[in-house]
Amino acid sequence: MKRIILLIATNLAIMVVLGLVCTLTGANRFFAGGGLNLGKLLLFAMIMGFGGAFLSLLMSRTIAKWSTGAQVIDSPSNSTEFWLLETVRRFADKAGLSMPEVAIYDGEPNAFATGASRDSSLVAVSTGLLQTMSREEAEAVIAHEVAHIANGDMVTLTLIQGVVNTFVFFLARVVGWVVDNALRKDDDASGPGIGYTVTVVVCDIVFGVLASIIVMYFSRQREFRADAGAARLMGTPQPMMAALRRLGGLEAGALPQNVATSGINGRPGWMELFSSHPPIEERIAALGNGR
Repeated sequence: MKRIILLIATNLAIMVVLGLVCTLTGANRFFAGGGLNLGKLLLFAMIMGFGGAFLSLLMSRTIAKWSTGAQVIDSPSNSTEFWLLETVRRFADKAGLSMPEVAIYDGEPNAFATGASRDSSLVAVSTGLLQTMSREEAEAVIAHEVAHIANGDMVTLTLIQGVVNTFVFFLARVVGWVVDNALRKDDDASGPGIGYTVTVVVCDIVFGVLASIIVMYFSRQREFRADAGAARLMGTPQPMMAALRRLGGLEAGALPQNVATSGINGRPGWMELFSSHPPIEERIAALGNGR
């Protein structure tokens, strides 16, 4: 419950900050003289779209640790923690990265990487993964997460999220204004009415769903790249293929929404279009084909 409250408080804080920025810049005053100021509306959409995405990125390590209960390993207390730290260090050095924070969290088999940049990142591995996988398979999973960091996947997905969010905010309000104008009487110039509000809410939902399809497509593509990156770091694709086969036979541990796209394995959505990860079989086939 504490983790949920912290996440809700964080999201509310982000919305408050964005609201203040829009107020101070005047971006939220995009209705002017009975018309729609497209310049201010675009500024509003960019602040809300990119602002939320980048604030979440900047806070991603902290939020991830809050939401999963991950404990950062400052100094190893046992052989497993020592091995985990040294494995991450070895792959980070090979990928030309600064040493990420390394953490362990209680849960079913899964792992994730997050952080605002290549040199400010976190690799977290679940106890379930460490207990059920061989060392070579676990190494492949860690290499996969380090490859995510090396590829700059967190920043790339944030930029994509910011772009689609901006379009959602902008188009929803343009459509709302057009619909509201069509519904109002010619002599009614008192600003947006109920037609605008209802249309914007509906469009935010519909466009948001369409936007998530785009974001999830890019998320799936980055998984293929991270698998290939793991194969390069390991020197062979076989350990990553073995790890994926093992994950395919396990119940993947659910991750909180804010880090779900960063995991090694995710629960498929009710439609593949909305899944952040490709099917295990496709990932194994891509590795086998050298992709």
